[in-house]
Amino acid sequence: MANTLPTNWREALASGAGGPKTGLTSLALWAFAHDAGAVVLDLRAGVTDMSRTIQGLHQLSLTICVVVGIIVFGVMFYSMFAHRRSRHPTPATFDESLKVEVLWTVIPSLVLIAMAVPATTVLREIEDNSAADMTVLITGSQWKWHYEYLETGIGYYSNLSTPQDQINNEAPKGEHYLREVDRPLVIPANKKVRFLMASNDVIHSWWVPDFAVKQDAVPGFINEAWVRVPEPGLYRGQCAELCGKDHAFMPIVVEVRPEAEFDAWIEAQRIQIALAGETAVRDRQRTWSMGELVTRGESVYIDNCATCHQPNGQGQGGKYPALSGSDITTGSIESHIDRVLHGKADTEMQAWAPQLSDLDIAAVITYERNSWGNDMGQVIQPMSVYESR
Repeated sequence: MANTLPTNWREALASGAGGPKTGLTSLALWAFAHDAGAVVLDLRAGVTDMSRTIQGLHQLSLTICVVVGIIVFGVMFYSMFAHRRSRHPTPATFDESLKVEVLWTVIPSLVLIAMAVPATTVLREIEDNSAADMTVLITGSQWKWHYEYLETGIGYYSNLSTPQDQINNEAPKGEHYLREVDRPLVIPANKKVRFLMASNDVIHSWWVPDFAVKQDAVPGFINEAWVRVPEPGLYRGQCAELCGKDHAFMPIVVEVRPEAEFDAWIEAQRIQIALAGETAVRDRQRTWSMGELVTRGESVYIDNCATCHQPNGQGQGGKYPALSGSDITTGSIESHIDRVLHGKADTEMQAWAPQLSDLDIAAVITYERNSWGNDMGQVIQPMSVYESR
């Protein structure tokens, strides 16, 4: 997306005005500034044929509404002026007209039909998910996205990658503040990509304006959408459904690559998965020192756990309990491993088994049991996590 912010708006965004957690505010400010700077008073055209068709439908409907409004208000004001009391002190005696009633019933009906026919055609196209070249399962959770390529079995999580010091106003804001991720969704250009939307917890909404795709991810349901992007590039969006305290920290980035590059990327992912399997075996067979695990565990904790439990382990009320001095982090190692692996039902604690390796889980548990006053002096090896899976 073109960056056309005027200088004063750039400075406002860079300063993080409004406090440390202003994701929605900053994005709304960017959108307003973008429109103001480019004098855009319309829906964005987007990059897909469907997005441009929707924009054309919007313009057609708006034109019809404007014309109808001009005619109706014109007749109304003319009648008020031409038949005012000073010119016609004696009012007319009729109280109804069959012709007028027929006209004001038939004409609006024809107008609605004229608008409904193209709208229905577009809606049918939007819902036509058939003949897709590939399918991606998109699963929302608090507060990240998981992408799975169903034909290949490749899957990964996409997390916000804006540094915490920028969020805390301890460093200048980057160009894509709160709109950057560690792993974007990668799709091929000029291919019909079908999306299946699901959720692990609450309602989320996957929205990329340039694609004209906005579909809710609802727990227990599968919603569908599709896109065919003709132009390779990087496209950004966000979760558009208020899904909890870190809703503003759930961006979407889609990287569209030429078909040959996409195929090469898929093959690279297969190789990476195979190598990761071999690496995981070596990691389990090795005995790690506490220093190595604590250093790695701190990084894993900051990336995945600090949002809820805070970097200092003090938690945030009953919903996100403190880890400092808690029964889990100072209790049995087996219970601690089980909690991290499988989460806890009916709470915000999710299962981390699908997205963290045995080494990462061993490291973060070691870090939690030896930080913030939890001086347990215990080292958890990856083999212990592997045996608990």
